[in-house]
Amino acid sequence: ATIVDLHSFACPASAPFFGYLGAAAAMSLANLGAAYGTAKSGTGISGMGVGRPDLVMKALIPVVMAGVVGIYGLIIAVIISTKIKGP
Repeated sequence: ATIVDLHSFACPASAPFFGYLGAAAAMSLANLGAAYGTAKSGTGISGMGVGRPDLVMKALIPVVMAGVVGIYGLIIAVIISTKIKGP
């Protein structure tokens, strides 16, 4: 009788690599999007500050939300990396 390890079929040796690749992609792409959102909203705030200086503080909300996107990517990357098990 031959004993077959079914775990090796379900989890190939390259699975941790792709898990960590997904965590790195989640963090880097989320922070890239946060940087892009901050740049675009910062440009809008500076343009609006010329015409309507009283609304500049209200316009800071998109900058904060863009930072939240970056933090969300970090949290997702940590969650993914803690769930990864070796082959």
